[in-house]
Amino acid sequence: MDTAMVAEILRDGVWLVIKLSAPMLLLSMLVGVLLAIFQAVTQIHEQTLSFIFKLTVVILVLLIGGSWMMENLLDYTRNLYSLMRG
Repeated sequence: MDTAMVAEILRDGVWLVIKLSAPMLLLSMLVGVLLAIFQAVTQIHEQTLSFIFKLTVVILVLLIGGSWMMENLLDYTRNLYSLMRG
């Protein structure tokens, strides 16, 4: 195993983390911005309102895309184990 292979494995791992976390992060950020605009317009400054909606969005994304996320993670892990075996 040379440095190029290790760099490729690390690059694939970082890309996997970005690919798996992006839907949750982007949707929760979008919900946060929309709720901030709503709170500014209506002058409702409730801290828990934003948290509850963001948590709901993250849970929905995990329920909808959880199997896809797990399959990607398992593929990466299987690839790592196959590289370890030789």
